[in-house]
Amino acid sequence: MGITPQEYQQRRQAFMAEIGQGTAILRSAPHAVMHNDVEYNFRQDSDFYYLTGFNEPNAVAVFAPHHPEHQFILFVQPKDLAQEIWVGYRAGVEGAKEKFGADITYSIQELDEKLPEYLKGGDRLFYHLGRDEKFNQTILQHYQRLLATRSKRGTGPTALEDPGQILHQMRMVKSPAELDLMRRATAISAKAHLWALEYARPGLYEYQVQAEIEHLFRLEGAAGFAYPSIVAGGANACILHYVENSAQLQDNELLLIDAGACYDYYNGDITRTFPIGGRFTPQQKTLYEIVLEAQKQAIAAVQPGHSYQSSHAAAVRVITQGLLDLGLLRGDLEELIEGEKYKPFFMHGTGHWLGLDVHDAGIYKIGPEKDAWTNFAAGNIVTVEPGIYISPYIEPAEGQPEIPDHWKGIGIRIEDDVLVTETGHEVLTAAVPKEIKELER
Repeated sequence: MGITPQEYQQRRQAFMAEIGQGTAILRSAPHAVMHNDVEYNFRQDSDFYYLTGFNEPNAVAVFAPHHPEHQFILFVQPKDLAQEIWVGYRAGVEGAKEKFGADITYSIQELDEKLPEYLKGGDRLFYHLGRDEKFNQTILQHYQRLLATRSKRGTGPTALEDPGQILHQMRMVKSPAELDLMRRATAISAKAHLWALEYARPGLYEYQVQAEIEHLFRLEGAAGFAYPSIVAGGANACILHYVENSAQLQDNELLLIDAGACYDYYNGDITRTFPIGGRFTPQQKTLYEIVLEAQKQAIAAVQPGHSYQSSHAAAVRVITQGLLDLGLLRGDLEELIEGEKYKPFFMHGTGHWLGLDVHDAGIYKIGPEKDAWTNFAAGNIVTVEPGIYISPYIEPAEGQPEIPDHWKGIGIRIEDDVLVTETGHEVLTAAVPKEIKELER
């Protein structure tokens, strides 16, 4: 299981066909510092990794389809035994060429000297202005020098473009090999959620449930969590990105778990909400039924050719109608939706693309018009995650009723990962139960 060298080569060829006579430069991710001189585990930039499979920092990939000899060029850290003893082995200049299929490799120290050779023949420069300001300035200086001397050569880039506009369209459609990795990531994620459903009980602490989930991720071969796990009991579930995970679980409260595994760079993302003591209260059950129906309607809208927004619209309609029926909203359904009066209870989108990144690369809007949304296509993977959150501190929308106390402190979200197929969709995370009769005990 994994992406083969041949697939990486095919990706590069497809990318270079799109940039035509341009030159593209991609920078590896930096090491991130946790505190003082302690670093986080290195995680490669996803675009860089998508085209190269190269998993070291301080590297640059150049793509120059117009060059007569070298179309794929890697600048990497050279071998250095003293450094490798401390921080790990390096492929080195020769190893990177042999293993990762570059036409030529150089030491990263040679970048300023060698880069102009691959820029001067291109008509455009593709580079994403990222967070590394020093490197941004390096690239811009090369670009400016080439612009200043173009009239004497007759060649060189005259436009600067972001390669993400091409790469992110490519990344939206998963290959068979990517789908295998996604299935593994979601299967590990599902197994951890199944264990959490069995393990969680009143008196435990949120962090104990978190520990069980993340222990199982590693036990099953995942690199770890795809994002900091959310284990939120009671009113903590009303905090969308709650990660403190320190409270004690109480009977008669709900537990919201939003957790996913990362497997070979690909990510799962699942949320389930269930009663800690085994039984929903009447208010919890009523709200849960609304969210569950909203999710089912939103998943049904995930079809090839359907607008991305159609899934969100389906969820919004069910949730708004449910809140209206309960008296938590009042007014005309269509006007409530148009005026977004549901937002104090459901303030986020219904999903996002999923893949190499948890909030994966991909286009949502294709124009400024209200209905100018990307259509789902076979090979897309999207999360579907509606919710209702009634914070203890909720402020109703203008003109809407005050919220009775017996509703406050309930937060519910249900999330699945959904693959768009040629004929419909497949729920990759269906192994984790979500029906009330399956969650109660």
